[in-house]
Amino acid sequence: MSASQPPLGPDDPTLADVPTLLVKIFGKDRPGITAGLFDTLASYAVDVIDIEQVVSRGRLVLCALVTAPTTGGTTEGELRATVHSWAESLKLQAEIISGTGDNRPRGSGRSHVTVLGHPLTAEATAAIAGRISDMGANIDRIFRLAKYPVTAVEFAVSGVETEPLRTALATESHEIGVDVAVVSAGLHRRAQRLVVMDVDSTLIQDEVIELFAAHAGCEDEVAAVTAAAMRGELDFEQSLHARVALLEGLDASVVDKVRTEVRLTPGARTLIRTLKRLGFQVGVVSGGFTQVTDDLKERLGLDFASANTLEIKDGKLTGRVVGDIVDRAGKARLLRAFAAEAGVPLAQTVAIGDGANDLDMLNAAGLGVAFNAKPVVRKAAHTAVNVPFLDTVLYLLGITREEVEAADDGTEEH
Repeated sequence: MSASQPPLGPDDPTLADVPTLLVKIFGKDRPGITAGLFDTLASYAVDVIDIEQVVSRGRLVLCALVTAPTTGGTTEGELRATVHSWAESLKLQAEIISGTGDNRPRGSGRSHVTVLGHPLTAEATAAIAGRISDMGANIDRIFRLAKYPVTAVEFAVSGVETEPLRTALATESHEIGVDVAVVSAGLHRRAQRLVVMDVDSTLIQDEVIELFAAHAGCEDEVAAVTAAAMRGELDFEQSLHARVALLEGLDASVVDKVRTEVRLTPGARTLIRTLKRLGFQVGVVSGGFTQVTDDLKERLGLDFASANTLEIKDGKLTGRVVGDIVDRAGKARLLRAFAAEAGVPLAQTVAIGDGANDLDMLNAAGLGVAFNAKPVVRKAAHTAVNVPFLDTVLYLLGITREEVEAADDGTEEH
C-alpha cells in the first residue's frame, strides 16, 4: 500500500485481495507484551486489521492480523526476522502465517450459547460443541464468564438460526447434565431489560403458604396440595382457595413472624443488586401473598410486585383471599403490564420461575428461565438453571463474575 492510499479498514471491499500476515505470540504473560509487539510492527508501517488476546493460567496467546509491509523497501522476510528476534528476547514464541484478506465473514444466524456446569466436564463441553458442529454452525469465540460458584462459558456461534439451535442444545444439555441458554446476538442484549421472578422456591427458598400453615398446624395438608398444584395436577385457583381455607382463624400477628422466617435464595441479593446497577427494572409476581411480597419489594428495592391478598378481619385471617387471583394466566398478564409500565418491549423481558403456574409467563417473556424447576417446566422453558444460585441468571445475560465483583467493591457476594 502506498503512502498516498487511504488506510484499509476491515470492511473495505478491496481487503480480500490484500496480502496480510497473521502474527501469533505465545508465552508467559507479563505487562508490556502487546505494546512491544506493536512497537516492533510499527517500524514496517503495517495496518492492523484484527487483534485477539487471551490469557489462561498466566499463559498468553496474542494474535494480530496486519497488512504485509509494502513501503520503504522493507520485505516480509525482514518483518519476520525482527518479530522472531523480539519474541526470543522475551522468551516468547512467534509464528507468522502469510495469506490474503481478513477473517472469513461470520455466517448468518448468530447466537450466544451460555453453558453452566457444576463442574463443567470435558465430556459435556465436547457434546455441546459437537452438536453445534453437527448443525453446520461454527463457534467463532469462547469466553469464560465465571469460575464459581459454577463454571460458566459463552460460545459465540454463527451459521444457524437461534431457535433450532436452542431446541437441539436443550435436548443435549438434558442428556449430559449441564445447563445451556441460547439467545440471539445483537444490540438488544445490551438494552435495558425487565426481569420478573416468581417468589416461592425462586426468589425465596420457601413456600409462603406453608410457613403460614406451620403456624396453623396444617403444614402437611397444605404441602400436599401445593406439590400437586406445582406439578400441574390441580387447578391453581381451586388449590389456592383450598389451602387458604385451612388458615381460617389464624391471628394476623403471624404475618410479621412469617416475614422473618422467609429465606432468600442464595444469590438473590446479588442478582437484584447487579440488575439494578445496570439500570434494569426488577419485579416479582406470586401466587403467594402481598403480606409478604410487599415486604420483599421494600427490602430489596424492587420496581414491581403483585400477589394474592389474604383477607384479614378483626385481627384474624378469614380463610379467604380478596381481589383478582394471581394464577398461571395472571402472571403472564402481569408480566405484560409491568413491561408496558416500564417501557420495555416484551422481547426484552426475562422471566424466572419453577412451577407449572409460571409457564405462561416464561413463554411470554423474551427469555424464560426455569430455575430448579419441575420437569414439565424445564421442558417448556427457553432454558433451565439447575444450580441453587439465583445470580447465575446474570451469566445468561452475558454478565461476568468479575464484573459483578467489581461492582460490589468487596460487599458480600450472596
